[in-house]
Amino acid sequence: MRWPIMSTTPSSLARHCRALIRSCARHSLLEEGQKLHGAAITTGLLILPQLFVGNVITQMYAACGDVISAHKLFDEIPDSYKDTVDWTSLMECYSRGGSALDAVKLFVVMREQGVFIDDIAMVSLFSTCAKVGNSAFGVQGHGCMIKMGLGFCVKARNAAMDMYVKSGLIDNAKKVFDEMSVRNVVSWTVLLWGVAKIEGLEKGRNLFDEMPERNEIAWTIMIAKHVENGLVRDAFSLLMEMMFSFGLFLNSTSLRTLLSACTQSGDVVMGQWVHSFALKANIDASTDVKLGTTLLDMYAKCGRINAALRVFKSMRSRNTITWNAMLGGLAMHGNGSMALDMFSEMLEEVKPDAVTFTALLSACSHSGLVDEGRKLFYSLENTFGTSPSMENYACMVDLLGRSGYLDEAEAVIRSMPMRPNEVILGSLLGACRVYRRPEVGARLRRDLFQMHPANTDHHVLLSNIYASSGFPDEADSLRKDLKDRGIRKVPGVSTMYINGQIHQLCAGDKSHPQINEIYSMLDEMIRTLNLAGYVPDTASQILSDGRWDDDVNEKEEKERALVCHSEKLAVCFGLISTKAGTPLYIFKNLRICQDCHSAMKIASKVYDREITVRDRNRFHSFKNGLCSCGDHW
Repeated sequence: MRWPIMSTTPSSLARHCRALIRSCARHSLLEEGQKLHGAAITTGLLILPQLFVGNVITQMYAACGDVISAHKLFDEIPDSYKDTVDWTSLMECYSRGGSALDAVKLFVVMREQGVFIDDIAMVSLFSTCAKVGNSAFGVQGHGCMIKMGLGFCVKARNAAMDMYVKSGLIDNAKKVFDEMSVRNVVSWTVLLWGVAKIEGLEKGRNLFDEMPERNEIAWTIMIAKHVENGLVRDAFSLLMEMMFSFGLFLNSTSLRTLLSACTQSGDVVMGQWVHSFALKANIDASTDVKLGTTLLDMYAKCGRINAALRVFKSMRSRNTITWNAMLGGLAMHGNGSMALDMFSEMLEEVKPDAVTFTALLSACSHSGLVDEGRKLFYSLENTFGTSPSMENYACMVDLLGRSGYLDEAEAVIRSMPMRPNEVILGSLLGACRVYRRPEVGARLRRDLFQMHPANTDHHVLLSNIYASSGFPDEADSLRKDLKDRGIRKVPGVSTMYINGQIHQLCAGDKSHPQINEIYSMLDEMIRTLNLAGYVPDTASQILSDGRWDDDVNEKEEKERALVCHSEKLAVCFGLISTKAGTPLYIFKNLRICQDCHSAMKIASKVYDREITVRDRNRFHSFKNGLCSCGDHW
């Protein structure tokens, strides 16, 4: 690189160099910044710390996310020439890069070395604590802020509130808010987000109405909260008020927030409206990576995997998060082979991370691709240079367990360098029921019950294992023990969106305005399914009306309980509320049971409907008597 001829003195050269490097930092131009770094070395500018070129290069690397280069250069700067900006830049770089603990440690070193702490450093600390949910250190940071006389700073107090909200400590956030003598719109908006998230829509709306000023974010929070609660018409009413009465506009961030709410609630109609609005407003998801990623994630998690693929293929720029969202969507829909093929394309474009391998292993698990999953899992260290994470182990155990390799799954658990968590042991326990291995279930029982003694899923599974394996006394003993302790099974709830309205159905619940028509249709549907070959799987029914019942062994009661499962009620409601041939989309809070799975396959053929069920783990698309999972779930 050649410098201008007029820049002859070190100070003028340094001034010109610092300006260029700052420009690289602002625009995240890492490659150009590296060239300037090399030029600074060859011209000798870095050996003169009083010129502060090294400081600016450190900040450039930090802004570009190159934490290794930033820390290396930071360590080369004499302590007397480091200022608060250098420390804070490195802290933020660690925090953004996922090394929150290193960021916190850096703040501790700042304090120990007597470095001046300003409001920006406090904001960085609170943001880091919020990301990892470390409220304990955040509380200490709050005390530190007060002691150093920064309690008057609105920006720092807003960051403290945000940390408390993200840690679930809404009372602490309210206290900070109440103690503020000066508040801005950000202060109100942070508290609004916390109240709406933790205390619910009603209290959030009350606070929203009290706000002296509302920005786009505040309006978006309230609109999204209405969408999450299925109040779509109220959400549109707020949206119209925001845009036409107050002249505010939905930007890319607002659209992403609304799409995330649609993802959580399963409301694809609202999601499609947001997509349409973005197109009309020239907010292009094909060039906006964050918006495109959120959009395809919404479509995938609302059961429209083909729409998600169209969005993905239209995107001109894609990062690792985009690929992970697409791979995760394919995994949920049981498209394991397509996910593995897409991974080969991904390697040509971006670098995979731990989330990538979790999605791929999950895709193999949901598709029964045992050999492919084994090959990937055991190649992580040698081929990709990464050790399996807890989530990777969980997927591998799930894959082996679903496919009947329970002994191998146990061996994988024993080989883990960390202690297995509840998810890993729980997935193997589920496999024990399918393959009737009570001896393995008994070995898992102690660890699982110690981890989570009140988890009804594990108790139900183990009781089912004993009952289906010919050990009724053990099953009865376990059920009696749970009944004596007052433990109840989490009720199954199925949600549907019909004509812009949300409908929730639960076995035994009589509150739905069309409940009589639903149960009438249920009787008709069961008769039709029986003629088509449906036989209730009473072996999978242990509970009656959500309670542990000593009379549950009566076959008629078991069959009646089975046919009243929430997803069957949802199908009946869909049949009486939509035109013939209309696809039905159901969202279930629990894993779909074997009996309902069999019934859905037959119903899809008898009524010529495509029935898509999103349960707690994945999607099941029933069509013409078959399921997309290939009976492997």
